[in-house]
Amino acid sequence: MQQEEQRGGSSSLPSVIGVLAKEAEYPAVMEFFELFKTPWEFYRNGAQYDVLICTGDRYPENSAKLVLVFGAATKAFDRQKGCGVGDELTNPVLVHSTGRIPIRGRCSTVVGLGTVVVTEETSRQPAALEQAINGQRYVRFGFDIFQEIRYLLTHGQPVWYAAVPVIENHIALLRNLIVQSAIVLVEIPPFPLGYSFIACLTHDVDHPRIRNHRCDSTMFGFLYRATVGSLLDFVRERKSAADLATNWAAAVALPLVHLGLVKDFWRQFDHYLSIEKGLGSTFFIVPERANPGVGHEGRQTTRRGVRYCVEELAEDLRRLVTAGCEVGVHGIDAWRDSTAGRLELKRISGPAGNEKLGVRMHWLFSNDQTHARLEEAGFAYDSTVGYNEAIGYRAGTSQVFKPLSARSMLELPMNIMDTALFYPQKMNLSPELAWRAVMLIVANAVRYGGVLTVNWHDRSLAPERLWGRFYLRLLDELKCRDPWFCTASQAVAWFRTRRSVVFDDATRQGLTVRLSCLLYSDRANLPGLRVRVYNSLNGHSRSGSLNQGEVGFTDHALEPGNNVQINSDS
Repeated sequence: MQQEEQRGGSSSLPSVIGVLAKEAEYPAVMEFFELFKTPWEFYRNGAQYDVLICTGDRYPENSAKLVLVFGAATKAFDRQKGCGVGDELTNPVLVHSTGRIPIRGRCSTVVGLGTVVVTEETSRQPAALEQAINGQRYVRFGFDIFQEIRYLLTHGQPVWYAAVPVIENHIALLRNLIVQSAIVLVEIPPFPLGYSFIACLTHDVDHPRIRNHRCDSTMFGFLYRATVGSLLDFVRERKSAADLATNWAAAVALPLVHLGLVKDFWRQFDHYLSIEKGLGSTFFIVPERANPGVGHEGRQTTRRGVRYCVEELAEDLRRLVTAGCEVGVHGIDAWRDSTAGRLELKRISGPAGNEKLGVRMHWLFSNDQTHARLEEAGFAYDSTVGYNEAIGYRAGTSQVFKPLSARSMLELPMNIMDTALFYPQKMNLSPELAWRAVMLIVANAVRYGGVLTVNWHDRSLAPERLWGRFYLRLLDELKCRDPWFCTASQAVAWFRTRRSVVFDDATRQGLTVRLSCLLYSDRANLPGLRVRVYNSLNGHSRSGSLNQGEVGFTDHALEPGNNVQINSDS
């Protein structure tokens, strides 16, 4: 895989797409084309391309059918083609038929003759213009796509754009421009053969037993929320009369739970095993009791420390693993210190019976060196990139990706978290408003593929939260959408397999595409890959846009060393 990335796709391949970018953008370019998995290479002098993407100042003469020029500053291209950039836009959101694209870097209007392709959402000014000259199609954009990708994968997007899958919208825009230019596009979509997307159910284990909390803030918070808070929620129609009765009964029974006379209602492992019924969820376990770790700016917050130790969960963890679930590390200091990370990994790997564990940081702590530290500590993957206060796409994508600071470690981004939906300090949504927000994320999963990663905390089925009905409704809805349910490590392994595909040879004669691919990773027990060929259909799809599931492409199973021959008009 490392070889593939250094080559920029496959140097021997007569690529459809040639990329002429600034050297500083190379890591972002390579990662972008792991997400948009299609034949490409860095520009070579004298090579012929169907599509040429330029982000630097240089613009070589070429015969490409489609030329895409990006950048907020004036370029040599502008002088040659009679176009240019105008006013710089402030915090723009660009709109196209494929979706919204918030821009974090510089972005200018584009002026000159041509057809408007992309506009700014508020001002309606053009941010991309198209010209057709002598059989070539030129599109001039007022922003740099690879600077945007680098920013998203490094810093993430602000919470007010959380619901926008920005990278998927960038990919969809390029895909449409290519196909509408009567160019046959070959792609390996980000979802397994036979499924519409991947669903990954995860659970952060913060409070596995209420018996562990005696006269602390967690216990008193529970009592308030179970009594007064539940009454207020009932009045606001956020909880039913049955929920109110359940929470009051739990508050009354709390002394009996501490005496061992009544079952601990926060112990929910068996409940999850029952309702998920073999869907392969992942449980992230905190490695050390009462250790709050060091937070941002070197501060410690006592309430970050948990009141359980991994040894007391040993039997529960064995039962989870036997049932096909996975155990991961809910890290404390691993995000900032690889030595601490190695110790945290060792603490959980024994009870989990597995030395190759993934991690999600407690409270989602991270910085620009976190992935390098986690990789150095030996974690198999990370699943920290997400929002505490919202649901959506912190990195702009739901695909598993390689952070730019990592050598090979992959990130499984988190999309939906229960506390973000319902906590008063977060989105504070009613069940029905929360459902609408979640269904937008589900719809994007069906449209774009990728992984829908859900985090439902260990105690969220129990009093006082009682978010179990919502979770059951979500599970039923997901099952109807035909995803592949899997553990976090399986989702990462499938994307690692997709990343290992090398387009070894591709030729096109008329309407026939011959494609040879080599898969280097082990695909045991994982669903297969497909190769998708988008048909030009005289430059347009039959339904006007090329979304997943619509006419305009053909799919073929892809096997290691498989030679695929496709009639692109079929």
